[in-house]
Amino acid sequence: MLSRLCRLPLRRSCHSPFFLMKRKFGDFSSPTPPPDNKPEPQAPAHLEAQASDSAKRQTIRATTPPAIVAARTRRQAVMADSAVFTDQSIPLNAVEAQLKGLLIDVAKYINESQEAAEGEKEGKNVNEPVILRWAGGWVRDKLLGTESNDIDVAINNMTGEAFALRLRDYCDADPAHRERHSIGPADVGNLHKIARNPDKSKHLETTTIKLFGLDVDLVNLRKETYTEDSRHPQVEFGTAEEDALRRDATVNALFYNLHTGKVEDFTGGMKDMERKLIRTPLEPLQTFMDDPLRVLRLIRFACRLGFTIDEETKAVMGDERVLEALKLKISRERVGVELEKMLKGPDPFSSLTYINNLSLYHTLFTDSARSDFPRPPLTSWPIAYQTLHSLSTTLATPGSIYSLLVTSPESAYFAWNLAALVPFASLPDDPPLKGGKPAPPLATQAAREGYRAPNKLTDVITASHRNRTAILAMRDLVVRPAAGDEGKKMERDRLGLAIREWDSRPGAGANWRLQVLYAVLVDVAERTTSEGKETVEDVLKEWQAFLDHLVEMDLMDAPSVKRIIDGKQLAKALGVKPGKWMGQALEVVMAWQLRNPTVSDPEGAVEEVRKRKEELGIE
Repeated sequence: MLSRLCRLPLRRSCHSPFFLMKRKFGDFSSPTPPPDNKPEPQAPAHLEAQASDSAKRQTIRATTPPAIVAARTRRQAVMADSAVFTDQSIPLNAVEAQLKGLLIDVAKYINESQEAAEGEKEGKNVNEPVILRWAGGWVRDKLLGTESNDIDVAINNMTGEAFALRLRDYCDADPAHRERHSIGPADVGNLHKIARNPDKSKHLETTTIKLFGLDVDLVNLRKETYTEDSRHPQVEFGTAEEDALRRDATVNALFYNLHTGKVEDFTGGMKDMERKLIRTPLEPLQTFMDDPLRVLRLIRFACRLGFTIDEETKAVMGDERVLEALKLKISRERVGVELEKMLKGPDPFSSLTYINNLSLYHTLFTDSARSDFPRPPLTSWPIAYQTLHSLSTTLATPGSIYSLLVTSPESAYFAWNLAALVPFASLPDDPPLKGGKPAPPLATQAAREGYRAPNKLTDVITASHRNRTAILAMRDLVVRPAAGDEGKKMERDRLGLAIREWDSRPGAGANWRLQVLYAVLVDVAERTTSEGKETVEDVLKEWQAFLDHLVEMDLMDAPSVKRIIDGKQLAKALGVKPGKWMGQALEVVMAWQLRNPTVSDPEGAVEEVRKRKEELGIE
């Protein structure tokens, strides 16, 4: 039932409030554009006012294509038919009910107090009593039947810090308050970690506390105003409506009013949840120009929830002005955070599909400091990430390519990064650096500078690029050897030493399995283009045969094999002093071990080195 509403990978319930709402009121039909002979539905007054907020908002709107006009009409129809104050309630679990009871009592305590500090209440709602709402993701997830441990508390006329301090005062004022709400020692300790912040420039920041095992963010309702020359908004106290309108998506703009126990919907988010639609509360172009990171956030939410992005919104996401703003206004660290959440989420395949279809690739995977940074062709890129999707889902059986090469959640995340960077394999490397040192691969530069990939990931990317030719050669040696080379694939030491080298260069943790996976994805993309005669299945069959051979030879864990004897012991056994010869000699030892995997006595390895003393330069 609810599984038809969304594809969340989290716990669902057919008794979710949203499901019950559907059963009570029936399905909502998707609004359609009105006939030409009827007047258009008018947007609510708050949208009309927002649309004419400033001259800047008027000039940024370009001539709109008919498809977007139709989508905008549907948007207005949704808003015109949306109730702000709904009858929708949300059943709370025991811990949420405990927190709600505490917060309501604190609000009452503040409202009844005659000792409120001068200026403690602020903003447009200063003369109102304190009103509390749970906001955003918690409301969305609860309506979808999913539990959440993160709760954002929106306060109408106090900062998060001021409310948190009064919360602490309430708990300290009377032991009966703690007893009534079952506030334990750990909760008391967390409350007393709150400190007054004298920095007035930060007085609107969120205050975070841990209560009853929940992560609770306390913050005032906000209005944000953006200027053309800054990505940082001017933040001030706002109304609930203004706070909802500043959010990135309507499904994230819902409130749960603690005092009424009902959902408040200022943007049509309930209808959009029913339609499984991601849509911006305000006009998309201005929304994205104000904060271009919202482009990536909407992709992430669509893929996480299994929703689709509204056509008008999607059309604007690929606008050249938005792409340029995303490249120039948003820090690459923030881009990296969103990309990481996408690729670690339940549907990285759809995330990359959106990035491709919306022409975001060259905005994300680039070095924005270099005007000449190459832009790889993307024609065959979908083949690569589609292949990884297939390998990780329908083809992920025991002993399969994916099962053998991707062995942890971290390596799964790295695998999707490698799939994202496949297009760079078709480009030549940059010239060597001064001194002859190889320049970092372009894929590594794109990851490091484009989204601040950490060193552990960039090491894998670099190794995958530099070792790909050697990996392909070894694959060919095993599955299609040249005349006279048929026996070489049975040389366990040859294969094992190669694997160990891939795993250790350019540095420890290079992860040879992921390097092979990258080689697979590039190989599929290069050999199965529309002009090619080979199919994806043909290419994967060869790689499966290669890996099957490594399994048969018991070489999948070759990098973890410890040497049977160390350098000092070897020098002593040979009766010589340690020296430069030891590195090559220890490789001879490892080759002997790989040929003799069941022998534990090192004497045979020592004898092998002794036979080759002259060759190894041992004196």
